[in-house]
Amino acid sequence: MVSPPPPEPAPAEAGLESMEGLVLDTVISRAGARPAAALACASTRLRTAVADDSLWRGFCAEDLGLDAPVDPEGQPLPSFQVAYKVWLESFGMYPLPMVKRVKQFWTSMKTWLSENFPEAYRTLCKGVSEAQLKSAEDDLGFKLPMPTKLLYRFCNAQLPFSEDHDANKSISTHGLIGGYAFYDHWVNVHLSPLEQIVEETKDFYREFHDVFHGRKFIVVATSWFRPKTFLLDCSNGELYVGTYNLTIGGMLPCVPKALIKPAENDLAQDGLLLWLEEHLRRLQNGMIKTRMLMTSRYISLYPEAPPSCSSAVTNGIKVRSSAVFVPEHPGGPGEKFMFTYSIRMSVPEACMLGGVYYSSCQLCSRHWTIRSCDRVVSDVSGGGVIGQYPVLLPGEDEFVYESCTPLPKVPGSVEGSFSFVPGKSIRPEGKPFEVMVAPFPLEVPEYVF
Repeated sequence: MVSPPPPEPAPAEAGLESMEGLVLDTVISRAGARPAAALACASTRLRTAVADDSLWRGFCAEDLGLDAPVDPEGQPLPSFQVAYKVWLESFGMYPLPMVKRVKQFWTSMKTWLSENFPEAYRTLCKGVSEAQLKSAEDDLGFKLPMPTKLLYRFCNAQLPFSEDHDANKSISTHGLIGGYAFYDHWVNVHLSPLEQIVEETKDFYREFHDVFHGRKFIVVATSWFRPKTFLLDCSNGELYVGTYNLTIGGMLPCVPKALIKPAENDLAQDGLLLWLEEHLRRLQNGMIKTRMLMTSRYISLYPEAPPSCSSAVTNGIKVRSSAVFVPEHPGGPGEKFMFTYSIRMSVPEACMLGGVYYSSCQLCSRHWTIRSCDRVVSDVSGGGVIGQYPVLLPGEDEFVYESCTPLPKVPGSVEGSFSFVPGKSIRPEGKPFEVMVAPFPLEVPEYVF
């Protein structure tokens, strides 16, 4: 007797059809957005299940980091399902995890700027199109790294510098990266828009043709004051800063090379994205902050928190100290590394000496001990600081000054003391006393800004 043939297996959609509502929603949700869209074509019931906008709310949150149905320009859309479709049409050529990552970076950066530095927020430009990226690549003669292209799709960096000196001056301290100022050396680094990248990269190759011919570098960030140039190597995704001998190829990496992954998938990481993400972390955690430079606000790169910033209190006088590596400064013979340091002095509550409170105190002199690889290379004393003899009063803002020091080798450190008198030097109210400056490091960091 011949056995009857086994029954045909039920199609997958038939199995889904038999599921209860909550179970079906869970299965579709776990399948993901693209399989869900395909299921909508299978039957009326599945199309109804897939049309549930709460399902697409989850897909938008998981895949794109969206918490509202908006398009890439931030304009409202009728549903999360429509939003997902619009975003996929705009960014479907990129891995969605990378799209989400870059979107979250710019959202967080814009939030921080709008709350803490609105002047810089207003310099940000609308993102570019794929056509504009393709045109830039054609002009340059090579492809841009995928994470960099995504960064510029979401935001075309900052307003470009122009031939208008007054216009440039008005935004000169509003660099997204920020900088430092000591003596006549002012640096404030802006992230360059795409059109400026193309123009300045062409100028760069004309100026340094013999040194960089055949390389695939682009100029991604520059300073309007003293020259400081950041270069992205589009062949491997590494980011560099030009040193004082850039004319002969002098550069230093700005990001740990081990983190860079020049792949064309969701694991890709180039130096520019990693650099910007680290910069944002430092802004968010208060390691660096905005500060006033004369009448303009800027992002100060002098660290504000330990271990890079030291702090000591002596007789009620608080001194905070930190340093920044300055790769573009030439230094002098045998001075390979240059650092600028910032000293902040204040009397948070009162100056107290021998149990007696004083209403003011004045700095008279300074003493510094500077080490390079644990060897003392400078031990100096002198009157005042940068020609000033500040008077400190309880509760007032910090007195801040910046200076610089070279080193033959790194790492190094600075420590020392200030001599103060209670009251004022022309009419002291007590004996001079020493105020400690806790050691602070001089080192080339993993991330250079």
